[in-house]
Amino acid sequence: MASIATTSIEQQLGDKAEYLLGFDKPKISRDRLHLPTGEAVDRYFAGSDRNNRVLVNLERIVSHGRLAGTGYVSILPVDQGIEHSAGASFAKNPDYFDSENIVKLAIEGGCNAVASTFGVLGSVARKYAHRIPFIVKMNHNELLTFPNRFDQVMFGTVKQAFDMGAAAVGATIYFGSQESTRQIVEVSQAFAHAHELGMATILWCYLRNPEFKKDKDYHVSADLTGQANHLGVTIQADIIKQKLPENNGGYEALNMGNSGYGKFDKRIYTELSSDHPIDLCRYQVANCYMGRIGLINSGGASGKNDFAEAVATAVINKRAGGMGLISGRKAFQRPMSEGVSLLNTIQDVYLSPAVTVP
Repeated sequence: MASIATTSIEQQLGDKAEYLLGFDKPKISRDRLHLPTGEAVDRYFAGSDRNNRVLVNLERIVSHGRLAGTGYVSILPVDQGIEHSAGASFAKNPDYFDSENIVKLAIEGGCNAVASTFGVLGSVARKYAHRIPFIVKMNHNELLTFPNRFDQVMFGTVKQAFDMGAAAVGATIYFGSQESTRQIVEVSQAFAHAHELGMATILWCYLRNPEFKKDKDYHVSADLTGQANHLGVTIQADIIKQKLPENNGGYEALNMGNSGYGKFDKRIYTELSSDHPIDLCRYQVANCYMGRIGLINSGGASGKNDFAEAVATAVINKRAGGMGLISGRKAFQRPMSEGVSLLNTIQDVYLSPAVTVP
């Protein structure tokens, strides 16, 4: 089985196979990392201040689905009905206007957990909360206000998530935005309450500021997203969700001219990372306490080469020392059988012994 899966992974990667699978000289060495393992909860959280109920729910998540016992996770996130509008998200497959199909896809796809809104998960909680771990996404950016504004606001309470039997709560902070200070306070307080009640916490550490777009889009630079991750673990997120980095040098670009933005050290770019995507992602992992807090990367938008792109993202995340993938649109914007196949293809990367961590 392993050889078949490995062959499939190489075929999906195509001309990127050697570049991604053959990379063996990372800037940050493997021996500095806290890597995913079947004993991750004991190894990385048992000595923390998380209570026993949080440990139980973290174990529920890592012990579910096809990746159970590996330390890796595959999560289905479907909050795009609010974040991107329901029509835009579900027009490709209207079956997913029905909340139950979202949970069914996660179960059939062998996911560790399903992440969605209060409404989606609450509508089927009595039927499914005991069958797959629920992650309730608490805040959202809604796109009905005119003109559109970009802010994450709370759509419910931690107690609601607890009452429906959720294993974890999730939230987004738009680091770098004018609203980020308020969001940091709101989410920090919500996460503290969630931990008190025994739920785990997952933070979407996204950047949002028009000034981050210069010669490149530095919303996806390794240095800025890495710092966002570091802020996320500071407010005690148990898992960090981040976009895969596509470039580096955000701090340098924003400090050109007379600007004085943040603080950085040029060794970030020379000693701690390179332009290789695995090195860029490993810098994100480093900012999650060297992997003590797991990093999951997002799967991105659906397009023409979803399977190949999903495999490449999974390979980069795994080889960088990440904890897994959280992929939604690539899976639910197609027939359920194809969505299941895509999720399984991602999981095969994490199950393959040939995809190693250099």
